[in-house]
Amino acid sequence: MSLFTATLIPGLLLIAFGAPLLLGLSTAVAALKAFPRSAPVGYGVFTAAAAWFLFNVSHLSNADFGEYRLWLFIGFAAIAALSFTCVPDFLGVRGASALVLIGAMPFLDAAYMQYDRPARLFMVTLVYVAIAAAIWLGAQPWRLRDFFGWLFARPARFRGLGGLLLAYGLLLCCVAFTLR
Repeated sequence: MSLFTATLIPGLLLIAFGAPLLLGLSTAVAALKAFPRSAPVGYGVFTAAAAWFLFNVSHLSNADFGEYRLWLFIGFAAIAALSFTCVPDFLGVRGASALVLIGAMPFLDAAYMQYDRPARLFMVTLVYVAIAAAIWLGAQPWRLRDFFGWLFARPARFRGLGGLLLAYGLLLCCVAFTLR
């Protein structure tokens, strides 16, 4: 992935999440409120995260425990399958956290050793903040429900967050075009 693409994609994602919040669209607000406990969404997001992780495990090199690929694949597949029955609460939050953690690598790889382009740090900072949030929410997924309870208590809060996400998304999109 090029640095242009790696900067443009998070910018577009932030715009896609920020604009509905800033506009106060009731469907977006309802979807976000329901996300932490939604079983169908949780199954889909967690399945996607588990599939991507198992794909990565199946392609390990010998330097990365590749000779134990089969055992690791079986073990992690069993853990993923048991997660649906043993810990079904907040499965979507855990899956989204895993997707962020797995998906961060291509973005950081695109910015690796690009010291002549300091504007890359706008994207890299966002990715590291997302990684920290994903680790925290993966360990304590109910915190997202609590955060949403606080966020949606007053319209000014979610509109302010939407404006912040939209502004940073637009900044990232502008920065992406300077990195071409």
